[in-house]
Formats: sequence, C-alpha cells, structure tokens
Amino acid sequence: MLLNIILIIIGFILLIKGADFLVDGASEIAKKFHIPEIVIGLTIVAIGTSMPELVVSVTSAIEGHSDLAIGNVVGSNIANMFLILGACAIIKPLIFKKETRLFEIPFTIFSTVMLFFLCINGTNNQINTITKEEGLILLTFCILFIIYNLIMAKKGEEFEKEEKIIEIRTNEEKISPVWESIFGIIIGIIGLKLGGDIVVDNSVEIAKILGISEKLISLTIVAFSTSLPELITSIAATRKGETDMAIGNILGSQIFNILLIIGVSASLAPIAYSKSYDSNIILLIIGTIALGLFPFTGKKNEMTRCNGLIFVLTYIIYLVSIVCFA
Repeated sequence: MLLNIILIIIGFILLIKGADFLVDGASEIAKKFHIPEIVIGLTIVAIGTSMPELVVSVTSAIEGHSDLAIGNVVGSNIANMFLILGACAIIKPLIFKKETRLFEIPFTIFSTVMLFFLCINGTNNQINTITKEEGLILLTFCILFIIYNLIMAKKGEEFEKEEKIIEIRTNEEKISPVWESIFGIIIGIIGLKLGGDIVVDNSVEIAKILGISEKLISLTIVAFSTSLPELITSIAATRKGETDMAIGNILGSQIFNILLIIGVSASLAPIAYSKSYDSNIILLIIGTIALGLFPFTGKKNEMTRCNGLIFVLTYIIYLVSIVCFA
C-alpha cells in the first residue's frame, strides 16, 4: 500500500504541473487571437480535463459496466458543480458574463434535464436505457455547442468590449509563440491524463485493500478522481486571476461529460440506467438551477464566497450520505 500512496503523490504532481501548462497555454492563445477566456475554458480546457471521464465511461460501456459509465459522469458532474465551482468561489468570487448567464448556464441545465429524460424514458425492453440513437442525439447537441463556441470565438473582440473587460496590455508584455502555447496545452493534457490515471488506479487499489465495495468506489473515488483535472485546473486558473477560464472549464466539462462522453458511450453500446441514480441527477439539476439564480440574487452577476461555501458543504453532505447508505 505504501507504493500506491507514493504513486498517488506522483499522480498529483503530474496533475498540478499539467494544469499549469494547460492554463498558461490556453491563456496565451486567448490573448494572441483575442478569444474570450470563457470560450477557451468551454472548449480546449474543458475537453482536455474531461479526458479521464471519457476513457473511464467509454471503456465501462464497451465492457458492459453501465453503472460505472453513468455513475462516473453523474458523480463527476456533481463534484464539478458543488466541490470545484464552490472551492473556486471561496478562493475568489466568480463574476458571470452576459453570455454565461443567458446561454451557457441554461444550456447546462438543459443538457442535464435531457440526460435525465433519456435515462428514464423508453418502451418495452429499452426502458431505462440510453440507446444508440439517443447517443447520436446527444452528440448532435455536442456539435451544436461546439459551433456556438466557434461563433463566440469569432466575435471575441466585440464580446470583450460589450462586457467592458478589455485588458490593457503594454507593448513590453511578451506573448509566447502560438506553437509554444499549443505545445504547452498538449503537454498539460498529457500530464492531466497520466496523473488522473495514476491517482484513479492506485486509489481503487487502496480501497480494495481496505475492503471498500466496488459500488462505493465507483460513486466516490472514481467519480472524484476523474474530476481531479477539473479541480486542479480550475483552482490554478482562479488563483492566477483567470476566473472566466475556471467557469468555462467547469461548465464546459459538465456539458461535454453529458453530450460527448455519454453520447459516445451510448453510440458504441446502449447504456442501461439504474433508478438508484435518480436522486443524484435531481441533485445535479437543482445545483445547476441554483447556479443560474446566483447572478440574479445577492451581489449582481456574482457567485459569492458564501455561495461557494454552501456548494462545498452540500458536496460534503452528499459524500457522507453515499457512504452511509451505499
């Protein structure tokens, strides 16, 4: 078990350094091409940090472990929403842009509700099953979301001007070459992927040694561990003042976890859904709706430290309930 602990530490080091490379590279590209950081966070960073969930869920679906495929995505999204977003808000209050308030958060709610509907609908032998056709529907919405982000990237300068957040940069500021930034993003994603795998594999081994059930492992350790890239990346972005990228990373990961990962997994093999996940998805829907209300309550357009604390406490209560009733 000592070896597993050492490997977990190495995994965390890879996650931290990978997050630094990813955030710095993505930020440089945003500056170079005047692309809003929220768009970079919603696409490049979000897809990169969703790699662990993609690998776990696709592999689980192909091998017939439907519970793990669904549980990994739902559990990871709950961790993203309550733990990671909450932690970022505690570090630094998060300011929501107009597009985030009016489109990205509502689209996240829509994606989560659609997942719930696809899980519980069906007829005859396909009740509570996400079919291959439904997987293709999810992938279609994923493509539409990517197109939206490409349009937003094209309108980058106007987007920043409308929100009055254009950052004045002096001529002396050095912006890295594009190839260097892209290389940093690739190295960051590789570091996150390797670090995530090492942490997941060795966490599961320790859990087995301690006699923890497979179900409990999938709902807690696997879901949390595959969210580590989002956690490390978002916190790193927040600490560097790149809060837009942190918000985009979390919301983008939420959306891609549902539309891309479940979409690909279901397209390869139908995913049987267990009703035991109903309460988890409902909690996720409630959390996303609450996030959508924060900009219109309390401090305008802001998720405060108090809001973040509530989210983190909710996640802790959620984990305790799983451990007690699993």
